[in-house]
Amino acid sequence: MHSNEHEVLQQALNWHAAGQRCVLVTVLRTFGASPRPPGAMAVISEQGLITGSVSGGCVEDDLVHEVTSGTLWREQAEGEPRVLMRVYGRDAAERERYRLPCGNALRLAVEPFWDVAQAEQALQAIRAQQLVCKHLDYASGLATLAPAQDARDFSDDEHSFSAILGPRHRLLIIGATEVSRYLLPIAQSLGYAVSICDPRSEYTGAWQVSGQEHGATLLAGMPDDVVMAFGCDERTAVVTVTHDPKLDDLALMEALRTPAFYVGALGSSITTARRKARLKQFDLSDDQVGQLRGPVGLPIGSRSPAEIAVSIAAELIQVRRLLETGEDPFAGRHAQPAWMPAQGLQPACTLDATASRLTLADAAATIGSSAST
Repeated sequence: MHSNEHEVLQQALNWHAAGQRCVLVTVLRTFGASPRPPGAMAVISEQGLITGSVSGGCVEDDLVHEVTSGTLWREQAEGEPRVLMRVYGRDAAERERYRLPCGNALRLAVEPFWDVAQAEQALQAIRAQQLVCKHLDYASGLATLAPAQDARDFSDDEHSFSAILGPRHRLLIIGATEVSRYLLPIAQSLGYAVSICDPRSEYTGAWQVSGQEHGATLLAGMPDDVVMAFGCDERTAVVTVTHDPKLDDLALMEALRTPAFYVGALGSSITTARRKARLKQFDLSDDQVGQLRGPVGLPIGSRSPAEIAVSIAAELIQVRRLLETGEDPFAGRHAQPAWMPAQGLQPACTLDATASRLTLADAAATIGSSAST
């Protein structure tokens, strides 16, 4: 499981190597409700196969029909732009035809003549967890790559667009545990460059996270040293899942001093309270200790390692969205996030999430009362 641009570029190169023509499609702008943001990509082969999405399925059928007709590769007249523009949802009739939400419209860039060498270079950078900026000129179809400098993920005008490719955020996981195995691919699909730290060879011996398939980094140093060397910034998250205070606390005491936007630790409510008391003994302020998220993850009643990984990923998404809107990510932790529509779908389950969370935490504390915390 990889990020959108990783999957799209890899599939485009695979089809090219197999002798199949394909087009790259990029979302330029959206108006109204849209499931895909500017910069989202898809690739469509001349046989009608598609990887990625630009509308969540609303306009893909029309794009597939146009691609399979072969007209996109016709000989172009002099002065005709190499990159084609497609706009959907210009009026009510068109929105109805493409099943677009009320008031929604989107503008797309279609590249029938994309640069294979440039795509290979971009994919190599993504695999190396590097950020690069793709700049595409509509008239010439010329695409260039450069190290990412702009903080914006995407920008466009009437002549070109610039898009950041590669992992926008970093996730440092302390502990090569089963939870980490599930969290790794989920985080990568969300655009994180993932590193896993664990000095215990008995846990890391069977791990294979490097190479093109997994694209993660395995670090064998002590957690405090790794965190200090990691250079945590506002786009970094740190999660400890060893459930061993000798390792988790070492990482947390350093991570909480950094600008990392998220620091969380696996453990029950009782374990978290004890951990916070210990951390205050390491010259951490109340505000710094208060930034610790524990029990880690959203309270969805998760029990298995896979479910815990999903809850952690969900909270990472929630915190990022709240920060993007300038709201306090802690204030909305147990409530519906402020960025969600006020009149949305009601949850299918009416159980009290807070009550469920306390019940599970108490049960976990009871079960682990004889174990070391």
